[in-house]
Amino acid sequence: MTDQAPSGTTTPTPATEQADALVPTRKALMWLGRQLEVGHEAPWWMWLWRCFVLPPSPQRALRPWLLRPVRGLWAGLGWAMRWLWRVLALALTLVFWPIRLFLRAMDRLATHVNVGKGMRLADQWLTPALEIPGLRWVILAVGAVTGLVVMTTPFNWFGQLLFMLLCWGLSLVLRRLPGRYPSLALAAISLLAMGRYAWWRLTSSIEFDSVIESFLGYGLLAAEAYTWLVVVLGFIQTAWPLHRSPAELQGAPASWPTVDVYIPTYNEPLSVVRTTVLASMALDWPKDKVKVFILDDGRREEFRAFAESMGVGYIVRPDNNHAKAGNLNHALGKTDGELVAIFDCDHIPTRSFLTTAVGWFQRDPKCAMLQTPHHFFSPDPFERNLGTFRRVPNEGALFYGLIQDGNDFWNATFFCGSCAVIRRGPLLEVGGIAVETVTEDAHTALKLHRRGYTTAYINETQAAGLATESLSAHVGQRIRWARGMAQIFRVDNPFLGKGLTLWQRICYANAMVHFFFGLPRLVFLTAPMAFLFFEWHIINAGAIMIALYVLPYILQSNIANAHVQGEHRHTFWAEVYETVLAWYVALPTTVALINPRLGKFNVTAKGGLVDEPYFDWVISRPYTVLVLLNFAAFGMGLLRLFFWNTEETATVLLNLLWTVYSILMLGAALGVASEARQVRRMHRVATQLPATLYQDDGTVLRALCLDFSMTGVGLQLPEGTPLAVGDKVQVGLWRNDTECTFPATVMLHRGQSATGFQFDPMTREQQIDLVQCTFARPDTWRQWNDSHDTDRPLHGLQEIAQLGVLGYRKFWTSLVESARSRWPLRKQRGQERLPA
Repeated sequence: MTDQAPSGTTTPTPATEQADALVPTRKALMWLGRQLEVGHEAPWWMWLWRCFVLPPSPQRALRPWLLRPVRGLWAGLGWAMRWLWRVLALALTLVFWPIRLFLRAMDRLATHVNVGKGMRLADQWLTPALEIPGLRWVILAVGAVTGLVVMTTPFNWFGQLLFMLLCWGLSLVLRRLPGRYPSLALAAISLLAMGRYAWWRLTSSIEFDSVIESFLGYGLLAAEAYTWLVVVLGFIQTAWPLHRSPAELQGAPASWPTVDVYIPTYNEPLSVVRTTVLASMALDWPKDKVKVFILDDGRREEFRAFAESMGVGYIVRPDNNHAKAGNLNHALGKTDGELVAIFDCDHIPTRSFLTTAVGWFQRDPKCAMLQTPHHFFSPDPFERNLGTFRRVPNEGALFYGLIQDGNDFWNATFFCGSCAVIRRGPLLEVGGIAVETVTEDAHTALKLHRRGYTTAYINETQAAGLATESLSAHVGQRIRWARGMAQIFRVDNPFLGKGLTLWQRICYANAMVHFFFGLPRLVFLTAPMAFLFFEWHIINAGAIMIALYVLPYILQSNIANAHVQGEHRHTFWAEVYETVLAWYVALPTTVALINPRLGKFNVTAKGGLVDEPYFDWVISRPYTVLVLLNFAAFGMGLLRLFFWNTEETATVLLNLLWTVYSILMLGAALGVASEARQVRRMHRVATQLPATLYQDDGTVLRALCLDFSMTGVGLQLPEGTPLAVGDKVQVGLWRNDTECTFPATVMLHRGQSATGFQFDPMTREQQIDLVQCTFARPDTWRQWNDSHDTDRPLHGLQEIAQLGVLGYRKFWTSLVESARSRWPLRKQRGQERLPA
């Protein structure tokens, strides 16, 4: 007989008994979740976190009596910090008030200097005197001896302070004066201040108490010596920029030299190369004397078909030996033009390129190469990610705006691989484009100079191209440049061998030594940690004396650089560029010095897209480590300031100030690693050009072209123009006195009468006309730099500091988003592992 449960009852099972036992636990967890304001599916760390920190919400119910004192303490701390900042700001205002009065007085004094008369007198007396044989060397020797006496004369603290004030006052007057002689005077004062600091460092600050202090101290001294060398070589290199003008063409067009235009390409898309080819076909040169060639190292059928449709030459080779240099050398054997014009496949020449450049080859039979600037109409990663495009000069502006002009004075202009013309005979004489190093361009120019040929530089933008789209590509390009320059320094050192003048050797040496900044920059970013972490004194001197010697050096260098370079590079921005690149160029340059054959040529990608903003965790890894170390050092410094080294307050403060500066620079580096969105395949170029709009009903409207690309144009139209998205129109643009019309479709209304148009398919002739009316106009890039801000050193430092803070904010936001994106994945994996 079987036992049965009474009707209407359920026999409890072990599973239901266990579930009933868990009900109070679940209710307790639900109650606790409501109190902590956390969901029941949240990870364990969120429950733990909410025990201490609640989200901002009016429903906070967990221990408000505990939160109230914390809030009060936080409010009191905020009140104290606000008042402390107000007192500090008032104190700084009172301290800097006399300095501000002094600056205004010096500026007023500068307005009373008759600059024009002074320049005329200087030219009247100095120019003829300097032409006397040997007199330049006598003046240079006397100046060097005088400077050496000033640099090595010992001063006490008061004398050094007086020296600093006198130099500062004189520089404040000179900085307001235009012309070359004030620039030379500022450079001389800067060298005197640097020399005094260098002499003091070498004679009064390198006595150490331990082996580790000696190692670190001499390492810092070596890094500083590197900067002194670069400053001296840089002042010599840019002492007298030549500012060469184009030479007039000689003879009738039928007698002008023949030109082969080379456009090397490897893996770039046809959309990038197309515009360069079309612009090259439209060069102002006799058609029977110019030939355009696509040098396709990618051997793509699409490019062959395009070349045939355009009627330009197409050259391929069976291998890719020596990369771009090998590609160019192979083409040299297939063509016969007297001159060779070379454009990277993204560099679009203006139609006046050859008429601007070729005149110097006619005037000077020894001229083997003429270089024009590399100009970029798209923002590089620094400009795009930091929001400085067309406000702050980019990284290359100093080289193409000042250094190449200085090189030209010393007959040391470098070939830069693109936007240049080379005479075929001398190029073949040196064996073609150099293949021994990965910077084949500069090495080729060095070989030409060793053979006694001259080079030239015209600082007029005659071509424009695309900058690197991502920080990783930018870093890769700079690594190649740094490795190549180190290779040249190793295998063909400019200080060795025959054929170069002293000044050419200095110009080449400075270009190569510049790329060794990696290790020194890393030393400067970490040097304060020796004292803040371990109390090692790597500069054996009092903080006051260090400040009295280092301040004039830094102050005078910044004043001189702002006067000489301010138009091309704003003060303090060199530190940002070097901070970003330091880690990545340190190893390649060191390896290249040891074994110059290691490493390979890498092609810089152009024309890419950044679909969504992201933080480049891989490229920023070294900055992240340096940031953590500097913040830890700053925290240790605060402890030393208030508890451990109270008897060395000045030393602690000096190291803390140095660390704060490093933290701000590293913050800007993190900001560059935060990639902004870039979704245009064809970049729009902002401009203001006359235009005409032709509607289907016969209406003709005058318009203003606001921007253009090869795929579309933006026009500002009269208010109330009846246009709908999808309407077909004709857009008229001008080439000199000739109007060219192009079919287009209305795509969007931007507001304020601005309308975006997309070009419809065009014929070959219309494509060439569009290039001539836009990218290839001789005046397209002439006013490009007018939008740059004026270099104001203190304002620039403030902006970099703000960018540094913004960089940390981007870094923290990206870190939080990355952590949030990973937790759901881990949770899902955990659920998948649970038994069914």
